[in-house]
Amino acid sequence: MEVFVTGFEPWGEEDYNPSGEVAKRLDGQVIGSARVRGLVLPVSYKRAKEILINAIDAHRPRIILGVGLAPNTTCIRVERVAINVMDGGPDVDDYKPVDEPIDPNGPAAYFATIPIRRIVEKLKENGIPAVISNSAGTFLCNFVMYCALHHVALKNYDTRVGFIHVPYTSQQSARKQKTFMGMLPPSMPLELIEKGIRIAVEEIIGELEHKHEH
Repeated sequence: MEVFVTGFEPWGEEDYNPSGEVAKRLDGQVIGSARVRGLVLPVSYKRAKEILINAIDAHRPRIILGVGLAPNTTCIRVERVAINVMDGGPDVDDYKPVDEPIDPNGPAAYFATIPIRRIVEKLKENGIPAVISNSAGTFLCNFVMYCALHHVALKNYDTRVGFIHVPYTSQQSARKQKTFMGMLPPSMPLELIEKGIRIAVEEIIGELEHKHEH
């Protein structure tokens, strides 16, 4: 079984992106019965889609778990839904869509096909703060989640797709300027973020294997 874990390159004011770092760290590792392929995507609507779609068609993964940075989040957020809209930027190619559909012929939204509640509960059991999130935004994170779900639906691939937002790492937060009420942005150690993504992958694999047995 092959699992894609996708992350993003640094962009804008961020010279470091924990989502891309986790994808690189997990690349080539074996989790349960699966081997992880880490993909680090550019923060570019056009190029991220091309790289992702080509990789899905070439490798036909059973699981795709996207990871993205959410600068002011306090915990790991497991996304429930991706919506068919691009409204954010500019991306690194200076493209700034406003209220544009990702696919004019696609459905308004897709739900994640991973066990989001089980993942959140397992993360919390392991001392990692986590919540179900009902908005992945309208920038590249939502875009990648929607593109993956839409593509596997169109191709009728048996692939589970989900997306997780992660906070700044502790080192990132320490380098930031003070914000509201003199506080630094919330953060989490990179090792804990990586452990959280690994647990999420384990839960998705576990659900797939349980269904296969029945």
